[in-house]
This record gives sequence, structure tokens and C-alpha cells, in this order.
Amino acid sequence: MNIHEYQAKALLRSYGAPVSDGRVVLRAEEAKTAAGAIDGPLWVVKAQIHAGGRGMGEFLEIDAGDAGGVRLTKSVEEASEEAKRMLGRTLVTKQTGPLGKQVNRVYIEDGAGIDRELYLALLVDRQTSRISFVCSTEGGMDIEDVAHNTPEKILSFSVDPAIGFQAFHGRRIAFALGLSGKQVRECVGLMGKLYKMFIEKDMEMLEINPLIVTDEGHLHCLDAKMGFDSNAVARHPEIAELRDTSEEDPKELEASKYDLNYIALDGEIGCMVNGAGLAMATMDIIKLYGSEPANFLDVGGGATKDKVAEAFKIITSDRNVKGILVNIFGGIMRCDVIAEGVVEAVREVGLRVPLVVRLEGTNVDEGKRIINESDVDIIAADNLKDGAEKIVKAVKG
Repeated sequence: MNIHEYQAKALLRSYGAPVSDGRVVLRAEEAKTAAGAIDGPLWVVKAQIHAGGRGMGEFLEIDAGDAGGVRLTKSVEEASEEAKRMLGRTLVTKQTGPLGKQVNRVYIEDGAGIDRELYLALLVDRQTSRISFVCSTEGGMDIEDVAHNTPEKILSFSVDPAIGFQAFHGRRIAFALGLSGKQVRECVGLMGKLYKMFIEKDMEMLEINPLIVTDEGHLHCLDAKMGFDSNAVARHPEIAELRDTSEEDPKELEASKYDLNYIALDGEIGCMVNGAGLAMATMDIIKLYGSEPANFLDVGGGATKDKVAEAFKIITSDRNVKGILVNIFGGIMRCDVIAEGVVEAVREVGLRVPLVVRLEGTNVDEGKRIINESDVDIIAADNLKDGAEKIVKAVKG
């Protein structure tokens, strides 16, 4: 689960991390009051969407001008006008895709004098199952570009959970970032606070880009992104309250209501599979035979007929889907339950695209009988290879 920058900064502030004073604006008429509550002399106006690259982004609307989603202003009036200009418009960045995201919230904060820009992140290292620090002197840039062009400028190391964060970890980061004097002490203190927050809030990712050295020589968190382990959010009701469902894919949001593991993709063949490994193999074989998957969808091992029907509805709601492949290997999940769910869903929502079903495993004969004796137009497949070939051929005409 991701949250907005202004929410992340409020959380940072609660742990004693240095952040700028700011106000969130939800309605245009609130903009001037929010800006007036900040001392200035500079006001930074930031569009709040769950995507990076806002400063270099562009608004879709013609009258939005060529300004990006982050604007530096020099008066309360100018900050207010910029906030009003952003609200309700669609911002396109390299992380949103061409459709962009609508700006429903704007953050106005106090400007900061910048001497240097640095990069800092904490994340879960899946290979070591530990929390890792990543830092670089190249702040304000995409860390992927830095890793590609100048990998020697990145320091990354994990923290042994048996000892947790120690002062030497903070000093290692400080020296890698070229800090000195009181900045080293500030860095050690800040890293300890961030590590503590990461652990206590069950985070998956914390990125501060840039972490700046101010013109007065102090460390300051100028931007912040946070991601939380969705499986642990139930332990943190204060974090769950920060969820903004308008930033999520409607299909993924609907799938979560039925405990379906669904991720929307950009392809044309919808997939419904039981088991994450089998789902990955299904997507791979679709690509092998010349097409692209439109989604990842794992209905799980204990799906009911109703759950399967809802999964089918979610797939067919995607306008990009030109064909559907159902691939079920019945273990705990019974093939007859899948067949009943698919048939019921087709009868309810209709079938406008080719549908190929491959069943194998528990109650497979009963599942095939249900499909064969139904009045719906379903193409049967003998195995996964056969199913992939048939659905790609049907989609390609």
C-alpha cells in the first residue's frame, strides 16, 4: 500500500525527522488559506499522486500550460493560483503511463535552501530477507539511471536483524555521502529514526529523494515515498486510514474485495489461473506464442463458484481484453467448481471475446462435462500448450 507525500512527511515528522512545514489542499477555495499559513519567502506547490517524476510531468489539458506537477512560487497569491491550476487536472509522468492520473490533492510547503541533493532509501532485500540501506551522492535523479551510468556512486548494504541499526551504519552512510562534522552526527540520528519507523510500521519501501543538505548545513527530507506491506496493514489502523483508493486501479480494488490476487497488465489476453507459479507460467507461454497477458489473476486454492464468477467479471471489464484463457490445475481447487463459476459468469455478463478453458486434476471429468453440456461458447484445451496456441490464434483472427 502506498501513501501520498504529505502523509509520508507527517509520519516522518512524528518520528522526529526534519521535514518542511506544509499544508494539503483538497479544494481550490482552500488554497489561499493554506499558502497563507506558511511563512515563505518561497512556496513549493506539489501535485499529489502515487507516481514519481512529477516535476518533469505534463498535464493533459491544453490550458494547463507547460508547467510540471512541482512549482516554485514567490508569493501566497502565486502559490494559490498554481494549486488551483493543478487540482482536477490529469498529470502524466513516466510512471503513470500515457493516461496519467488525476490530481485530487495538492501539497503547499515552505521552500528550502539547497546546498546539495542526496539519495536515500530503505527497502526489503528479498535475497537476504533483511532491511537494506541504499544511498548515493546523486540525489534528485532516478536511482535506476545512476545505477546504470555510475554504479560506483551507490552504496547498498543490509542490516543484520540480530543487532539492528547501529551508529556505525549511520557513519558508513554519512561518509559515503561526503558529510562531515555535525552532519555525521545528524545522519546517524536520522538513519536510526528511519530504521525504527521502517520496522514499527511494517514498511516495504522508504525513499527520500532528495535528501538535502540545506544552505545552513543541516540534513532535510525534501521529498518522501512510502510503501507498506499490505498483509500487515491490519496491524496498523492509523496507516490503513491513509489509503487513497482513487489512486488504485478499479479492477484491482474490486478484486481485493473478493480476496483475489489481481494485477492489471497491458496485454490483450485475460488470464484466470489457480496458483501464482502456474499463473506466471501461463503468462510466459502466452508471450511465447506471440501475444501479451492482460493481467495476473490467481483465484487461489480454495475458490468458490461465486469467487470464480467475480474473477471472470473483473477480467471481462477490461476493455483491452480480446480473449480469455482459463488454466486450472485442480488440487485443493476442484475443476467442477471452476467450470460452474465460469459458466455462470458467462451467462450473467455475456461473452464478447474468445474463451479457452484448460482443466486438469481433481474432478476434471465432471468439470469438462459441465462445460461441454452448457450452452456457452467455450473452446476446450487438452493442455497448457494447446490452450495457449488456441487463444492466441483466436485473438489474432
